[in-house]
Amino acid sequence: MKVVLASDHGGFELAKEIEAFLGELGVEVNNIGCDSKESCDYSDYGIPAAEKVAAGEYDRGIVICGTGIGMSISANKVKGIRCALTHDVYTARVTREHNDSNVLALGARVIGVDLAKEIVKTWIGGEFEGGRHERRINKIHDYETK
Repeated sequence: MKVVLASDHGGFELAKEIEAFLGELGVEVNNIGCDSKESCDYSDYGIPAAEKVAAGEYDRGIVICGTGIGMSISANKVKGIRCALTHDVYTARVTREHNDSNVLALGARVIGVDLAKEIVKTWIGGEFEGGRHERRINKIHDYETK
């Protein structure tokens, strides 16, 4: 699996932790986020990461800012992206199973490193169930492509 990772200054430190953790999981990761804690704009990193997932360059993406909200809003502006902001393991699992999320948003100021790693591990390992959920995802796709 190939994952693109991006963060702004608020998510910089957590992104470094997640980058290393993904490597431990055997996931190929490319961090295209900012390179310091100096203030920057989340959309400058979240949108390009989402575009790379939408284009098929990466299987999935992970975007991180202070709350995860700005990154999730930015990523979801890209056609074909289903970015889920999660703060717990349950929603990380369900967003893969039911929503086929292809981008995960995390809030570095909201969750700790250990929980973030559990969320990432659950989300990376999750599979889309299809079935009744497929119909719902198709409705989103149909709306996007009108």
